[in-house]
Amino acid sequence: MSRIDDEDEDDEDGAPSLASSLGPALARIDLTVPDDLAGERLDKALAVLARGLAGTVPEAEALSRSRLKALMEQGLVTLDGRPAADASLRVRAGQAVGIAVPAAEPAVPEPEAIPITVVHEDEDVLVVDKPAGLVVHPAAGNPRGTLVNALLAYCGDRLSGIGGVRRPGIVHRLDKDTSGLMVVAKNDLAHARLTAQFQDRSLSRTYLAVTFGLPAPARGTVDAPIGRSPADRKKMAVVAGGRAAVTHYRVLKGFGLLAALVECRLETGRTHQIRVHLAHIGHPLIGDPLYAGGRAARTALAKLRTLPEPAHGTVVGFPRQALHAAEIRFRHPRTAEEMSFTSGLPLDFQALVGSLESI
Repeated sequence: MSRIDDEDEDDEDGAPSLASSLGPALARIDLTVPDDLAGERLDKALAVLARGLAGTVPEAEALSRSRLKALMEQGLVTLDGRPAADASLRVRAGQAVGIAVPAAEPAVPEPEAIPITVVHEDEDVLVVDKPAGLVVHPAAGNPRGTLVNALLAYCGDRLSGIGGVRRPGIVHRLDKDTSGLMVVAKNDLAHARLTAQFQDRSLSRTYLAVTFGLPAPARGTVDAPIGRSPADRKKMAVVAGGRAAVTHYRVLKGFGLLAALVECRLETGRTHQIRVHLAHIGHPLIGDPLYAGGRAARTALAKLRTLPEPAHGTVVGFPRQALHAAEIRFRHPRTAEEMSFTSGLPLDFQALVGSLESI
């Protein structure tokens, strides 16, 4: 019914195998769908089969239904030799199933010499200016090359571990493609007191965003709960029963009616909060791959086609959500001194705003 092998060689036809293309030390589990699971969803069938291997195949111990779904999305599950990414697929008796299980990641991230911009440092805190494209902490799909790996190399063992071994020092985070300021705790005292400031909302964060369309009124508050989107589990959305979320915004500059430079201040800190809230009021961020849809974005894009080059290409081809964490204010965790730091717009953001000013 099952077989487990360590795969690290190419297939006989010379093409890289699934295992070798993703790295060494993958264990492969081969299974056959029994008669009593015929007609079941693939994810459910695999979960049942994995439970049957518990105690005999160590790699099967951690194969929960959610873990199996993640492996499917990574192309590590095959059905009759073909990648099977659809968890809802109904299986047939006798079908051959293959599961490639990656080797466990180290419990503690490895230090990596990744350049970081340190705006402020003392014995308790770091303030860093994160570039767009840098993931904050290791997670599925990003086991290394993160800000945490960079911080471990920069600080050694001086980072707080209270946030969990995979996120030492991290009190809050920014999305991968959001640039700007973050505060990092270097010890447990700083971590606890900064976390308390996030919870009582005394820590203040201000962002700059470029939106499709011109928000009206020019100053306002979006008070709308945020939760996982029922239509797309990879996205967040304003949903009844979501977590309370409040964003204060102010238009700094309008570019005709097509776009605007907007200042946003967070009262809460939910996943994708600014991106979701501005999309909710009809003004998603330029360049946002998840939320830049809807009538406002389509209308603005149509009108932006009249822009001359290279301005048109700069705006339409902006490669990330136009969001920058421009200012952070907090009380120093040891001295209670009020601290404030600002970050100027990165070059890509400056080019975007410059292009819009030609409208």
